[in-house]
Amino acid sequence: MKLLEAISTIAGKYFAVWVILTSTFAFMVPGPFLGLGNYITILLGVVMFGMGLTLKAVDFKIIFTKPLPVIIGVCAQFVIMPFVAFAIAKLMNLPAELAAGLVLLGSVPGGTSSNVMVYLAKGNVPLSIAMTSVSTLLAPIITPLLLLLLADQWMPVDAVAMFMSIVQVIIVPIILGLVVKKFFPVAVKKSLAVLPLISVAAIITIVAAVVSGNAATIAGSGLLIFTSVMLHNGFGLLLGYFTGKVLGQDEVNRRAIAIEVGMQNSGLGVALATAHFGPLAALPSVLAAAWHNISGPILATYWAKKPVINRDEKTAVPPVGVKL
Repeated sequence: MKLLEAISTIAGKYFAVWVILTSTFAFMVPGPFLGLGNYITILLGVVMFGMGLTLKAVDFKIIFTKPLPVIIGVCAQFVIMPFVAFAIAKLMNLPAELAAGLVLLGSVPGGTSSNVMVYLAKGNVPLSIAMTSVSTLLAPIITPLLLLLLADQWMPVDAVAMFMSIVQVIIVPIILGLVVKKFFPVAVKKSLAVLPLISVAAIITIVAAVVSGNAATIAGSGLLIFTSVMLHNGFGLLLGYFTGKVLGQDEVNRRAIAIEVGMQNSGLGVALATAHFGPLAALPSVLAAAWHNISGPILATYWAKKPVINRDEKTAVPPVGVKL
């Protein structure tokens, strides 16, 4: 078990490296990975089941004790990211499927690896966890509506079908994780240290599936897609921070809001794009899976070296598991 824990720690620590290596290999040798596309939804369900196993009642305490930062952060998440994605898609004149995929990436909830980044950045970890949880629970309603509003001009959007997909791959696995944790707490506690390994394995398998299936397209327009994803992430981090600043949040909350807004649940983006728009639309989310886990640590390292002024929130231990 200790060996698995050690491997799990390494898997989580170098997550971005594994994503990049897997993407490169799947791009160069796509054949072995072509059959994995049928398992994307199941793999994402495994990741979200792990999220359910790690959620605690204390994670939601801040929602009731200090709701304003959570409301600001979640609203910024679902306003800044989809509309920035829409603007980038228009300005860069992206092909229809890629434009819809970028808007989809902007419309999904925050990724839970952001919780670790906030911890490293000396941000408000309880706020980060609450934002991730709330945005995830709101996603079945808000994500389809945003896509209907912003992406329907490029690709037909079936909001009801997308609602059902999000419930199946996000809400149901999380509830199952909570139920298992309730009835088997000892077994769950023993398994928590291995969750990063399971999560990383699931995500890199999803990445391999999509990259291998779109190797030719990536070769032709990879730079355009990657530039779009980098701009989207950069504006999300920047505008998230200044939204907190303009609305009177202190530095510790601004850092949490910035990272939460800028980092998306790219795994959900891949699953929804593949199911509802086509494999090409999944590419922005695939590239985001790698880039968000490069830009996040860079920003976290920068902030970790800068003192936090007027900090009145306590940070928590880093969350268990690396999930996107």
